Amino acid sequence: QVQLVESGGGLVQPGGSLRLSCAAAGIHFGSSAFAWYRRPPGKERELVAYISTGGSTNYADSVKGRFSISRDNAENTMYLQMSRLKPEDTAVYYCYARTAWGPANWGQGTQVTVSS
Repeated sequence: QVQLVESGGGLVQPGGSLRLSCAAAGIHFGSSAFAWYRRPPGKERELVAYISTGGSTNYADSVKGRFSISRDNAENTMYLQMSRLKPEDTAVYYCYARTAWGPANWGQGTQVTVSS
């Protein structure tokens, strides 16, 4: 059974930084593409960042230059480094993983609140 466990969320002031982690189990990590999605209050879930099996990355325009996605295949963990956070980054952040042959997998989410 695939398990994706997010951690690292919390309350941070505008301009601050946080690093989210997604620990994966039960999945062939090296063969999985990963992504971070978020659901802001009252809004639809949206893609934040994506990283391929080969390490190629893609970002939503709203976070380019501020967020960085990475993966550690040895630790079976994926990360999202968030800097210069804004109140509009407030959301529940979800880890997503999928191999080429398997279904999509989601974590339970971690709350990020940006407020003074």
